[in-house]
Amino acid sequence: MDEKKLDELKEIARQSRAWIIKALAESKSGHPGGSLSAIDILTYLYFSAMNVDPQDPHFVDRDRFVLCKGHGAPALYTSLAMKGFFPKEDLLTLRKLGSRLQGHPDMRKLPGVDASTGSLGQGLSIANGMALAGKLDNKSYTVYAILGDGEMEEGQVWEAAMTASHYQLNNLIAFLDYNHLQIDGRIEDVKSGGNFASRFKAFGWHVLEIDGHDFKAIDEAVLAAKQELYAPSMIIAHTVKGKGVPFMEGAVEWHGKAPNKEQTAEALKFLGALKEDGR
Repeated sequence: MDEKKLDELKEIARQSRAWIIKALAESKSGHPGGSLSAIDILTYLYFSAMNVDPQDPHFVDRDRFVLCKGHGAPALYTSLAMKGFFPKEDLLTLRKLGSRLQGHPDMRKLPGVDASTGSLGQGLSIANGMALAGKLDNKSYTVYAILGDGEMEEGQVWEAAMTASHYQLNNLIAFLDYNHLQIDGRIEDVKSGGNFASRFKAFGWHVLEIDGHDFKAIDEAVLAAKQELYAPSMIIAHTVKGKGVPFMEGAVEWHGKAPNKEQTAEALKFLGALKEDGR
């Protein structure tokens, strides 16, 4: 990845973080912490890795994406809007009555959403189905997914992990947004998952570990995953909950609450805010 592309991704991620804050402030509800921790991964996927077309969101050979941690919808919505699937101004309708942008993604309402998610633990199974269909249909598309670390407490995740390995779904690349926090506290205190890298390796996955806020590291991991011939890949992305807004970073209380007017102004100040042209 050259410096020009790196700078482009950093700028898109900065703008995306500002839009996430604005959308959550407007809705007065939502999940900032996990949206901000995952946005660099989503920025990379939609602006560097994935073959998608905002003008034809359902074309059959597109890459697929599943946001398993559906409550992180503000990050997905923002990435789709930045990519051009719908106007960025629609982000300010987040969670409002009648809006297409509800608290969890709905593939029936919003272009670019490949799976309706929200019930934690089910997303990886959906991604498996997409990847297996691609194999059976001799398609070349890749299925990407992002799981939350609290989501690892769901048994269905591990059933899906076994299934993906059994069917050698090397066209499946999953990310673990490993920010170490869930709604009730630290992952290690609520229900320790042990060493996730060792666990996924034991289930037959190709495993990589990276800094989930380093675009070069994300790029290298995805390229390495695409070289894998027989196994699904899990990229364990070490992230910071609330990344980009200092008073939210690493703070469990920002898992699921929106900033008030003063906090919004402070957050946008840190992020460089948004000018009239959206930058």
